[in-house]
Amino acid sequence: MTLTAKILRYFAFFWIFILSLSVVQYLTFKPDTGFLQLKQFAVKTGWYLPAFYAHIFASSVILIVGFLQFSKKVYNNRPLHRSLGKVYVFGVLFFSAPGAYVMTMFINRGTGPFISFLLQNTLWICFTIAAWYYAKNQQIPQHVKMMRRSYALAFAAVTLRFYIYLFTMLGNGVGFANNYLIIAFLSWVPNLILVEIINYHDNGDIFG
Repeated sequence: MTLTAKILRYFAFFWIFILSLSVVQYLTFKPDTGFLQLKQFAVKTGWYLPAFYAHIFASSVILIVGFLQFSKKVYNNRPLHRSLGKVYVFGVLFFSAPGAYVMTMFINRGTGPFISFLLQNTLWICFTIAAWYYAKNQQIPQHVKMMRRSYALAFAAVTLRFYIYLFTMLGNGVGFANNYLIIAFLSWVPNLILVEIINYHDNGDIFG
C-alpha cells in the first residue's frame, strides 16, 4: 500500500469513528435529540423517524463493514468477505438507501440539494446492485471497481458532515443556507472522481 493510500485510510477511519460515535446519542430514541430538533415538522408526519433511524444506524454499520472489506486480512478470508459483503448489500438496499429517500423528501434547502441527494442515493443503489451482480458472476475486477464507487457514495455520509463542519468553522459570516447547495454536491462528487482516478490507474491491487 502506498503512503497516499495509507493516509487516506487513516483519514477515512478517523471520520467514520467520529460519525459512528455521534450516532450513539440517538439510541435513546427521543424524537428531539440532536439533529432531530431541526426536523420537528417532519417528525410529526410519522414517516421521518423510522427512515431516519434506519438510515443512520444502518449507515454506521455499512461504513465500518465497507471499510473492513478493503483490508487484506478480510479480503483473503473468503467466507468472512462474503458474509460482510452480504451485510453491506442488505444494509444499503433495505435500510440505509430507502431511509435516505424518505429523508430527502423532507429536505427544505431548495431544489438543488434535493436533486443532489436524490441522484446520489440512486447511484448508490445502482452501484451496489452492480457490485453484487459482478461478484455473483465471478467478475472480480468489475466487482472491485463497482464496490469502490458504491463505498465512495456511502462515505458521502462522512464527507457531508466534514464539509458542514468546515464551512461552519470557515464560513466567515456567509449564510449556511447559501453554502448548502455546494456542500450537497461536494459531499459525493469529489469522492466519485477520486474513485474513477483510482479505477483508471488500477493495477490489480485493490488495496492501493
